[in-house]
Amino acid sequence: MALMDWFNTIWLNSGLAPLWNALPDWLALDARQLIFVVATPLFIGLFLWEYRKIRHNNRLVDGRESWLNFMLGAGYQTTELLFAGLIAFPLYAFAYQHRLLDIELNLFTAIALWFLVDFCYYGFHRTSHRVRWFWAAHVTHHSSERMNFSTAMRQNATNIFNGGWLFYVPLAFLGYNPVWIGVCYALSLVYQYFIHTTLVGKLHPAIEYIFNTPSHHRVHHGRNPEYIDRNYAGVFIIWDRLFGTFVEEKDDQPVEYGITRPVYSNSLVVNWCHEYADMFRAMRQKGPLTQRLKHLWKPPEWERERESN
Repeated sequence: MALMDWFNTIWLNSGLAPLWNALPDWLALDARQLIFVVATPLFIGLFLWEYRKIRHNNRLVDGRESWLNFMLGAGYQTTELLFAGLIAFPLYAFAYQHRLLDIELNLFTAIALWFLVDFCYYGFHRTSHRVRWFWAAHVTHHSSERMNFSTAMRQNATNIFNGGWLFYVPLAFLGYNPVWIGVCYALSLVYQYFIHTTLVGKLHPAIEYIFNTPSHHRVHHGRNPEYIDRNYAGVFIIWDRLFGTFVEEKDDQPVEYGITRPVYSNSLVVNWCHEYADMFRAMRQKGPLTQRLKHLWKPPEWERERESN
């Protein structure tokens, strides 16, 4: 007990306590970002270990691209930290204020929340591939033609403005505290960092059947006709098996990483915004407004029929 008093004295005498108390509630409660900050040194260390093993193979890793990937990730974390509370937190707070149930956190409800968040992630992730508005943000993660741990950091700074977080709001309406929803979401992303590698082959069949693994996720990053838009899972591959989107990695069909319309640029802005630019350019083409707006919710590959003269 005395040790905790010592710690408390150090904290109070540091002068940081008033600063922390002055933080807006939405920022102080954003446990997701705290988890990401704590995990980032682990992410960097693991990538450096991987880099030592694959650095001589340019098809697997490129130092300049890896630096870009971490910068893209830093931009994502920055906008999430600055704007998530202003944009997403009010709606989560509203939903929780009007919740259907008062769910106390215990072992059973925590496990249930873990599965529910992962199910919501599957819905969000699948939508992010099949609805162009959401793909405009998610495409950044897929645009690398290499698969390594730094690829996991390849994220879009517009995510918070794009609205993918809406898929988890029903859990707050159900009765789960938004802080715990955020914690589960962050831990899910931490788990997914570890499946972005070519160094791990297939694991035990039981693990491969239940969990998302490096093998399953390599398929997800493929642009091969056999692999594209498959294996949307976050943690549990069971969702893909249930909904018919699962494909196994095949030895005779090596994964070709990347997107069908490659964009080669070291610019952060270009990597974040190129698909938005293409989408709005398509919407500006002549035609009825109802047809133009379809570019927002149709699949990324959808094109309007040319009007005959």
